[in-house]
Amino acid sequence: MLTFLKEQFVTINERKIIYNIFNMTDKYLYIYNNLINFTRNKDLYKSLSREDKFSDRLTLFLLHFAFFLKNYKNEENKIVLQEIYDFNFRQLELSIREIGYGDQSINKKMKDYINLFHSMVSEIHFWNNLSRSQKIEKFSIFLSDFNKIEDLLDYFELFSDNLSKKTLNSYLKSVSNP
Repeated sequence: MLTFLKEQFVTINERKIIYNIFNMTDKYLYIYNNLINFTRNKDLYKSLSREDKFSDRLTLFLLHFAFFLKNYKNEENKIVLQEIYDFNFRQLELSIREIGYGDQSINKKMKDYINLFHSMVSEIHFWNNLSRSQKIEKFSIFLSDFNKIEDLLDYFELFSDNLSKKTLNSYLKSVSNP
């Protein structure tokens, strides 16, 4: 009888773990989809000096994500934000695989994208203390192929402001429209 109860307990715990993993994925999928939706905004690409590419979309996705993390970063959200970070980069890796890159090039690409992202996070860390011209200078580092960086700056200022008006929980629960 004791063995049977132990097996039931293990089964119940395994189901809880699986349930929590699926629920966690759903929560983070909403955030990922929100960031993708913001990145798909066609107005962002109007000032691009050529046809947009995957790398342009990825750069804008990473900028959105950097502002997202900057806005919600605090001790209370530390674990959740790390899980969101991990989830988003796993999703990016899957997207790169879908494009058709091989394992070796995926590892190199992911390393490059993670370094780019950390560079973005570093550059916008003191965003609120920067002048407009300093912000344009920071954006120029990542958006060199865009002609009207001022327009993108205005967009991301508004995006950052809108982030500050919502809770992290609101992004965990639903998909927003850009």
